[in-house]
Amino acid sequence: MTEYLEVDVRPILRAGGEPFSMIMAAVESVQPGHGIRLYAPFKPVPLFDVMANKGFAHSTTEIGSGEWQILFTPMDTPPSVLAPTAQASDKWQESKVRLDTRELDPPEPMVKILAAAEKLGPGETLTAFLGREPVFLFPQLEKRGYNWLGGFLPDGVTYELTVRAPS
Repeated sequence: MTEYLEVDVRPILRAGGEPFSMIMAAVESVQPGHGIRLYAPFKPVPLFDVMANKGFAHSTTEIGSGEWQILFTPMDTPPSVLAPTAQASDKWQESKVRLDTRELDPPEPMVKILAAAEKLGPGETLTAFLGREPVFLFPQLEKRGYNWLGGFLPDGVTYELTVRAPS
């Protein structure tokens, strides 16, 4: 039976914080063969591929009031490629649009990125730089059929997001 390290990011997100580094610290500290039990105020779909790349399968349970428990259980062989909503073999065009939204207050970055994405042609991309991981943007992109790749730059502060329009 798998033992799980409990990680509750609900208070961090409610306070406007970014829990990604806390989750990754838990991944690094978890004992081999053990998993992570994550509590979140929404279903963290973008995290599923990140964790799969780290060697964890996931299962989700809504625990009420829109909150979720996610069990990340170790897999035998971790995948080698991280691409949150894209196939590893996909070829992405160079970004047509570059947006710097780091100085904007939420929800302005999301509004600006979605508006710019609507102007993209099939398969075209845009790159945006944000001051935090845009967790609330991901479901909106998915709903509209966009793919994305993203992650923090080496500065640890800037989140670079590339969005591709449906082909």
